[in-house]
Amino acid sequence: MIRSDTFNVAFLLLISTAISSCKEKSAGQAEASLPDQFIMVLGVAQDAGYPQAGCEKACCQHYWSGEHKEERVVSLGIVDKKAGKVWMIEATPDFKSQWHDLNEKAGLNNTSPDGIFLTHAHVGHYTGLMELGREIMGAASVPVYGMPVMRSFLTQNGPWSQLVALENISLQKLAADSTIQLSPDISITPFLVPHRDEFSETVGYRIESGRKGVIFIPDIDKWSKWDRNIRELVASADVAFLDATFFRKGEIARDMSEVPHPFVEESMALFEDLPESDRRKVHFIHFNHTNPLIWSDEEMKNVKTNGFNISREGDIFELVN
Repeated sequence: MIRSDTFNVAFLLLISTAISSCKEKSAGQAEASLPDQFIMVLGVAQDAGYPQAGCEKACCQHYWSGEHKEERVVSLGIVDKKAGKVWMIEATPDFKSQWHDLNEKAGLNNTSPDGIFLTHAHVGHYTGLMELGREIMGAASVPVYGMPVMRSFLTQNGPWSQLVALENISLQKLAADSTIQLSPDISITPFLVPHRDEFSETVGYRIESGRKGVIFIPDIDKWSKWDRNIRELVASADVAFLDATFFRKGEIARDMSEVPHPFVEESMALFEDLPESDRRKVHFIHFNHTNPLIWSDEEMKNVKTNGFNISREGDIFELVN
């Protein structure tokens, strides 16, 4: 007689093997079965992560009570095993664990990223650069890509200026809508988006490989403020990681017009008449600690029922067909 626990393990292994052939792969998948070129979600939370310092409200109690795990700050990894290279989009406060996980998943044993692409100068998106400094990694000329004002910000303000002076990082120019070829198969293109640009411009990115296109817009004020049509952009992509900082109006006590973002409810309404195939391309990301898409099963189900996806750390997306 086969013991039930032995049967269950065998059954789960069989299911896991079947799932590994899908285009979108789970975080727990063995590295050996990963594609040669892929994007990995390294974090999904807003700049301060989840839980957030000083928060004793119900949203963060889900963590403090042990009901929910910590969520790292939003970042993507790009891997091209054929080229032997690994890149990151954003350098977050969680950089050390994100780089470890990405490098391990890539299986290339690189000493540092082959490039880091920054979207803007809000704290969750660049402060992880400190890990490259002489006090920690002592990295050598890691390429860091930024728009003109972003590069000036890093050059003219400490401690980031020390990274430049000691050549821990090598600042690389970005220009809006100008494509950079990362490898023979993968390219990346920044595009400007309207956001609170106190210290730098803000960009999103389009990553392309073969016929596949991936959009990454973790921060934008409102879709209506942009001179591009987000519906058309979603339709043109295979995957679209879109700003979901807040779920709805009134979610935080402060005047939310001071921190404009497209509410998830607004985005779902804007996209509701898109074909289901296009709605499935949307993967909401960059969740504030108050956003119930982190900790509410009911709201998660609501979003998925409406045809959309919710980004989760460890998600993997194959790039080349």
